[in-house]
Amino acid sequence: MHDPRFDKLAQALTGFSTELQRGDKVLIEGFDIPAEMTIALVRAARALGAVPFVQLHQARISREMARGAEEAQYAEIARHELARMKQMDAYIAVRGSENISEMSDIPSDRMKLLSKKMKPVLDHRVQKTRWCVLRWPTPSMAQQAGMSTEQFEDFFFDVCTLDYAKMQPGMKALSEWMQKTDLVEIKGPGTDLRFSIKGIPAIPCGGRHNIPDGEVFTAPVRKSVQGFISYNAPTIYQGTAFDSIRLEFKDGKVVGATANNTKRLNEILDSDPGARYIGEFALGFNPHILHPMRDILFDEKISGSFHFTPGQAYEIADNGNRSQVHWDMVNIQREDYGGGTIHFDGKLIRENGRFVPKSLQALNPERLA
Repeated sequence: MHDPRFDKLAQALTGFSTELQRGDKVLIEGFDIPAEMTIALVRAARALGAVPFVQLHQARISREMARGAEEAQYAEIARHELARMKQMDAYIAVRGSENISEMSDIPSDRMKLLSKKMKPVLDHRVQKTRWCVLRWPTPSMAQQAGMSTEQFEDFFFDVCTLDYAKMQPGMKALSEWMQKTDLVEIKGPGTDLRFSIKGIPAIPCGGRHNIPDGEVFTAPVRKSVQGFISYNAPTIYQGTAFDSIRLEFKDGKVVGATANNTKRLNEILDSDPGARYIGEFALGFNPHILHPMRDILFDEKISGSFHFTPGQAYEIADNGNRSQVHWDMVNIQREDYGGGTIHFDGKLIRENGRFVPKSLQALNPERLA
């Protein structure tokens, strides 16, 4: 049965998010999503005069391919995928899976091989296309969020079709503040960090690339990070669940890393030299997302949160760090999660998850909801 919410979401993705124009070629990738949503995206793209291309994926088949991945095989796959991506003006991916741990039993060397070989495709998509990526609501996501399936679906469509234009003034002010900042200090339970963001662009994200959205990101000067951080949001990376991650830094490098699965955490951080340096620092402020659910496209936007990301830096906010890893790890600073403060050059910017300066208060939840 057709759901009109599919059309509303498809129109937002093809319109506001990727700004499709007549003649644009757009690759639509659907990962275990209803055919009706893919059809809605095709129709929305055509209504704007764009030319849709479609590829469908199933998680269980992707797992089987990964289990026997060979270097020559994925070099050829990556060559074909990159050639196609180079023909695209835009990219929309909707990702759903009943089992978020589908890839958890893939050997780490195979996952490392896949990441390495497919990285040029990802880099081209991020750097050269107008792209947007989002998850699709499933019963397993509802379970992660502690909601009924119907309740989570309502939450999903409310969040993903938010009027993101309301974020623009506050994001602009925060971006400008970050771009004139040198020293950032972050304190909270188990966290005492100091680093510089001097000279690195700060990029506002309000519904263009990731849905749901609501963050401004930059990157620390690569070797400036000192101190330690305890992440209080659980996370999943390469199919493995992690809790209670704690990282310790010296001159930018992760010199200590523990979690509920310390061995696997350090295997990932040892993927390459850049994986032990931070490639992104961002503040999240989506008013409807309050609690983690092990889905990073939601969790990194949590109201009152920040993420501090080991691995690859985005070239648009580049500190020079290169890695096949990009792992958004989240700390929530609202009072119900223990609180915390963020200072820019000694000025209190956010306390217990709420922006303090008048020019940034437009990003507090009651102003965005």
